[in-house]
Amino acid sequence: MQIFKKRSNIILSYVVITLGLAIYTFAWSAFMLPAQIVGGGVSGMSAILYYAVGIHLPIGVMNFVFNAILLAIGFKVLGSKFGANTIYGIIGSSLFFILWQQVLHVDMLFDVSDFGGFMCAIIGGALCGLGIGLTFSMGGNSGGTDIIALIISKYYNISPGKVIMLIDLVIVGCSYFISYKIENIVYGYVVMVVMTYVLDMVVDGNRQSYQIMVFSALNEEIGKTVSEEVGRGATLLDGEGCYTHRGQKVLLMMVHRTDKPHVMRIIHRIDTNAFVSVSKVQGVYGKNFEKMKI
Repeated sequence: MQIFKKRSNIILSYVVITLGLAIYTFAWSAFMLPAQIVGGGVSGMSAILYYAVGIHLPIGVMNFVFNAILLAIGFKVLGSKFGANTIYGIIGSSLFFILWQQVLHVDMLFDVSDFGGFMCAIIGGALCGLGIGLTFSMGGNSGGTDIIALIISKYYNISPGKVIMLIDLVIVGCSYFISYKIENIVYGYVVMVVMTYVLDMVVDGNRQSYQIMVFSALNEEIGKTVSEEVGRGATLLDGEGCYTHRGQKVLLMMVHRTDKPHVMRIIHRIDTNAFVSVSKVQGVYGKNFEKMKI
C-alpha cells in the first residue's frame, strides 16, 4: 500500500511538472515571441539570438543546447535526484517549444497586434509564473536561470522568483537589439515583475503554514487528538489569566495549510467554546516543515 502511494505521488508530480512546462512554453510561443518580448532566462537568450543575431534554429533546439551547458553544474550541486527532474524539465520544455511553434503554430491562433505589447506582457508573464510555479512546487524546473535560482535558494532563504528577476535583468536589457525599441525592454520588465509575483504566489501558497493558539480547558485532549489524527506536534504552554489570575494551559500548534481545516474541526468537535487564534506565518523551519537555510 505504501509503495503504491509513493508511486502515485511520483506520477502526480510529473503530471504537474509536465503541465507547468506546457503552460510556460505556451506563454512564450503564443504571446511573447510573436510580440518580440523577451522575458529573460535561457528562452530569452534563444529569442535574442533568433531575432537579433539571425540564428534561425528553432528556439526549442537552442533552448536545449544552452541548458545542456548549465545541466552539468545543476546536476553536481543539486544532486542526482534533482538532476533527473532537471533533465526531464529541459527535454520537456524544448519539446514543447517545438510542438507549439513548429508543429501546432500557436502563434497563428492570436493576432498579437490586437492585444498590444502591454497585454501580451501581462498575459505571458502571468502564464509563465503559473507554469514555473507549478513546476517548482513539484521539485522540477525548466532549466536555465531556474537552475541557478534553485542552487541559490538551496543555501539561502531567498525567493526563487527574486533570484530569477535579478539574473534576467541583463538578458531583458539586451532585447533592445531585437527591434531597437525601448518599449520592448519595458514590456520585458513587466513580464519579469508579473512572473515573479505569480511564481511566488504559487510556490509560497503551496508552503503556507499557520500558527494556531487554543485557550481551552480541554487542551490536552485537543493536542493529543491533533497528534494522532493529523500527525502534527503540539506544545502546551503555561498561561495565567490577567483578571482571574488562574493558571491555564495554552495549546500552540504549527500546521500546514492543508492540515488547518482538519485541526479546526478537531478543536470544534472537542470544545465548541474554545477560544482560538489563527495566524499566517512567514515561514516554519524544522521537523516536518522547511529546512533552515542560512
